Amino acid sequence: MKMMIELNNINSRMNLNNGTTIPCVGYGTFRTPADVAEKAVEDAIKVGYRHIDTAAVYGNEEAVGKGIKDSGIDRKDLFVTSKLWNDNRGYDSTKKAFQETLDRLQMNYLDLYLIHWPANQKQFGTQAAEINAETWRAMEDLYKEGKIKAIGLSNFMPHHIVDLMRTAKVAPAVDQIEVHPGWPHTEQVKYLQAHNIVVEAWAPLGGQGAHVMTNKTMLAIADKYHKTAAQVSLRWLIQQGIIPLPKSVHEERMIQNKDIFDFALTDDEMRKISMLTNLGGQCADPDEVEF
Repeated sequence: MKMMIELNNINSRMNLNNGTTIPCVGYGTFRTPADVAEKAVEDAIKVGYRHIDTAAVYGNEEAVGKGIKDSGIDRKDLFVTSKLWNDNRGYDSTKKAFQETLDRLQMNYLDLYLIHWPANQKQFGTQAAEINAETWRAMEDLYKEGKIKAIGLSNFMPHHIVDLMRTAKVAPAVDQIEVHPGWPHTEQVKYLQAHNIVVEAWAPLGGQGAHVMTNKTMLAIADKYHKTAAQVSLRWLIQQGIIPLPKSVHEERMIQNKDIFDFALTDDEMRKISMLTNLGGQCADPDEVEF
């Protein structure tokens, strides 16, 4: 696996397929309560993060927006992502939900907007593909209107994308999926990158209840480089050209999660990590979820 040697800090830019650039590490806010998120986002920006990821369903968009304002950083110097929740799919609902997201964030544009989960056949039968297509059509129109710099997906697997591209006029720039040691999504990552779709990793450290940070292989590799298992996990993602979205409300860990550019994993170490299994995480099948 080729090391991304051109990436030397969390704000090194990667190219999206529409010419937009995106910082190679983001600050995630999943499960960060609104009463904590404002200060957490301000702290993340203070220590150097410029790529902030939130979503309508997180219930913290307003706090994220306040944290950004509190930071004093110019909006143009930040890359801000949010996501459309499942109960707002469809053309009109998507446009309405997007405006509500902007209002909560107190912004007049987003750098990236994602469909959070694909409509699936388990819930919607043969209408699922049409629902995704109409949702995407609204995203395309918002993009063409200049309200979003890039549009993309989250939790879409290759077959969902094949369906979407039957009617899409704009290719998705990003797909944000669960990727971490023990859940490498290897074939999906290969497909996305082969189709010029940048992969973002949610739960890059495994998430609640996962064993990534205590795994013996991870700890042995971390010890070799005088790093933490978390730093090794993030480095493993970066070397695959995947954008990790680590989340912490602790400033010390925010700083640790930045410190992943002064070492490189060997090909053998990359393979060992990629072969790990059963380390926990959400590991949800988008075709089986019922939310």
